[in-house]
Amino acid sequence: MPEGPELHMASSFVNRVCCGLVFSGSVEKSAVSKNMEVPFQCDAYIISAQSRGKEVKLTLTPVKQEDGSPSATDGEAGSPGPLDITFRFGMSGSFQLAAVEEIPKHAHLRFLTSGCPRQVLCFVDPRRFGSWAVNGSWQPDRGPCVLLEYEMFRQNVLSHLSDNAFNKPICEVLLNQRYFNGIGNYLRAEILHRLKVPPFERARTVLEASLHKEPTAELTLSKKVKVKLENPDILELCHLLPMEVINLGGKGYNSDRTDGSSAFAAWLRCYDVSGMQTLRDANGRTIWFQGSPGPMAPKGSRTTKAKSQRKTKLEEDKKPSVATEGLAAKKRKGKVEQQRSHAVPEDGPQRNAQNTEAAAGEQEDERPEQAQETRRRSERNRRKPGAKSLSMPENPAESGRRKTRAVKSRNK
Repeated sequence: MPEGPELHMASSFVNRVCCGLVFSGSVEKSAVSKNMEVPFQCDAYIISAQSRGKEVKLTLTPVKQEDGSPSATDGEAGSPGPLDITFRFGMSGSFQLAAVEEIPKHAHLRFLTSGCPRQVLCFVDPRRFGSWAVNGSWQPDRGPCVLLEYEMFRQNVLSHLSDNAFNKPICEVLLNQRYFNGIGNYLRAEILHRLKVPPFERARTVLEASLHKEPTAELTLSKKVKVKLENPDILELCHLLPMEVINLGGKGYNSDRTDGSSAFAAWLRCYDVSGMQTLRDANGRTIWFQGSPGPMAPKGSRTTKAKSQRKTKLEEDKKPSVATEGLAAKKRKGKVEQQRSHAVPEDGPQRNAQNTEAAAGEQEDERPEQAQETRRRSERNRRKPGAKSLSMPENPAESGRRKTRAVKSRNK
């Protein structure tokens, strides 16, 4: 799910790609989206964006046309005022700029440019958990942004430590957007892991340490920054780690950085990392951690050692599929049967014996000693003096006379 850094990069992306573009016409909504229509139509307008925590606000501002005449909206003359649209990305929301002929799939809100070639800014949301509000401001129940309003964010948390919300485990409180606007699942895991704080420790117990770390007024600004970087507390990490992610770039918003995904994966130390432990909190969200879960861990729950989903997928891709293994086994079985089965030729048992020798020679890789012994025995039998030919059957009358003489000699 996109968190504070991703929302900030999304707003930066919109400002970068929309710089110098003029949009025109109505805002189009896909038929499958259940979000509200955007009742805005203008001959010429520009788009700008800003972020705050887990929200992004687009501002549509009408501009004068090239001939100097004002823009029109809804068929009426006059210049309309700016329109704000506040977006919440849900699980998979993002912005993309594309040619009109190449509109991406799941583009649920579209802003078209004027002139040629026409382009379209799209709000893309494959899972459709994202939403937008027309003329909406920031949600009132969200606190200050951990990225852009750090001092207000810090004061908001420390001044409300007596609230019942801080009786819960710290891993659950970090997802409370009223106090930690912009922190999500991967950021909370990284913050707690780097501070070696058990995820199910009481939040108030963890945060009270920040009350005694307030820098004194005698310190200069540079010294305050140095202290924060060298020994950050949990509230400072809520600001510093999102800034690190932004500096990595990539993750779908910065086209100048093609290694964003790999750099982000290398940056993670705890979240979705093999060998870490996992538990589900009271809200059913998985928390990744190392060591003891803490005294407020759910009763009866069992920690499991996690295996990275990225690594698991890579290993599964290397393994042959069940169908491939079955086909290979059939081929091996057919080859063995073909080696063992030889048709008896028309020239009798002697030729069949020679075929048996040849078959034994072909199977030499599997049973070399047996094949060589069979070959030597056959050679000795052929070289014995007076050996009878296997291909000439014995006369029955002569055989009967020999048996009679043997019986008479025993009776004597």
